[in-house]
Amino acid sequence: MTDREREDHQFSEGQGFDDTYEGFDLEPPELEVDPDKVDPVDSRVLTDMLDRRNVSSDAVDPEQLLDVGLEYMHINRHEQAAETFERVAQFTEDERLQQEAWTNKGAAHAQLEEWDAAIGAYKEALNFNEESDHAATAETNLAYALWESGRTEQALEHAERAVEIDPRFGEAWYNRGFFLLERGLAEDAVDAFDNAIRLSFRNADVLEEKARALEELGKYDEAEELAEEVEELRDEAEQQLLE
Repeated sequence: MTDREREDHQFSEGQGFDDTYEGFDLEPPELEVDPDKVDPVDSRVLTDMLDRRNVSSDAVDPEQLLDVGLEYMHINRHEQAAETFERVAQFTEDERLQQEAWTNKGAAHAQLEEWDAAIGAYKEALNFNEESDHAATAETNLAYALWESGRTEQALEHAERAVEIDPRFGEAWYNRGFFLLERGLAEDAVDAFDNAIRLSFRNADVLEEKARALEELGKYDEAEELAEEVEELRDEAEQQLLE
């Protein structure tokens, strides 16, 4: 296992809500409930209402429902998000949207540290187009989930696959570098971290892992410089939170 800090998991941005709306209601209009008949805070209501036996496919807008799931992610209601993304996959015939929904479902489970469920969702996403941007995200997220579940060799395989699909995906290069470093391949890891940084994926975690790799290579001065920069970045982030 790893002590690497990772506070979020890659998921898509969706289309967003174009129109202003009153109150704070994540459900699409067709899913409005009668509070006299159901408890509006019951987390099972959305799942029950979206059962194919109760709602026809043309009565649900999958893209709008995807946005509902993304809003759940943004407010840290990850269980509801996972359920919603699964319903998106069930109600759409668009394979790209299905792939996006399964990838996001995996990210929701990962936030809950439900690694087996996350792995299953990412693998489901990869049953569709294996060369799309969502496939690259699914591969790199799958690599991380496999690592967290102790399947380290498989993790590197999927990290390699992610950069093959999208060589400009900075987070994928970061994951690849991390897994290479854990296997003692420090020089290759530095190259991967440099690629991540060149692709604008520059943050304290990347620099910290690169510093660790440089130490393994005996480049202590360079490692120390990066360690100082990492400390500065984290101090700045902490200050921004206080403000």
